[in-house]
Amino acid sequence: MESTQESTQLEPQIQPETQTEEQEVDWKRVGLDILETIVLAFILYFGINALSARVRVDGFSMNPTLQNGEYILVNRLAYKTGQPERGDIIVFRLPGDESQDLIKRVIGLPGDVVRISDGVVTVNGAKLEESYIAQDPLYFGEWTVLEGNLFVLGDNRNDSRDSHQWGLLPFENIIGKSVLIYWPPPDWKIINHTEEVFAAQQIGY
Repeated sequence: MESTQESTQLEPQIQPETQTEEQEVDWKRVGLDILETIVLAFILYFGINALSARVRVDGFSMNPTLQNGEYILVNRLAYKTGQPERGDIIVFRLPGDESQDLIKRVIGLPGDVVRISDGVVTVNGAKLEESYIAQDPLYFGEWTVLEGNLFVLGDNRNDSRDSHQWGLLPFENIIGKSVLIYWPPPDWKIINHTEEVFAAQQIGY
């Protein structure tokens, strides 16, 4: 009877120790999972930011193509492996005040002569048929695009701070090429820059 009583007394002393060990192992696993999640989140965050940018359209200078308050996904690597093309919609740092980011359309490439007169934009003497603009420009001027620079305009020609006011855009100020509108959902679309420019030329408006 004594041995039976001793074994009975030992049993409740063993169980709490086992439960404590299991709890310690669980907390270590939870802590490790949290740490791994945080590290992965940082890697994804910085990795995505290295490849792309997300910008908000503030203002009406790109109407009707882009609307105030829309969010745009920008490809930072687009011009690391390629060159800008006429019609690309790009995001860049404003020359002279790089704290400001702007979004405009590429009109003139290096070596081009851009002329604006009588509401018409010509590049190297050829008229651009621009169905995407809000209205014909009311200003005039002529610009020769130097190497390493672009000439950019807003689609809302008469309500846009762009190259017709502050001059040429150096390549090094370019942040990237806009890829798509991702917010708000009803406005979602992939931005097809070249077709927006050259399809209009083929239609011959």
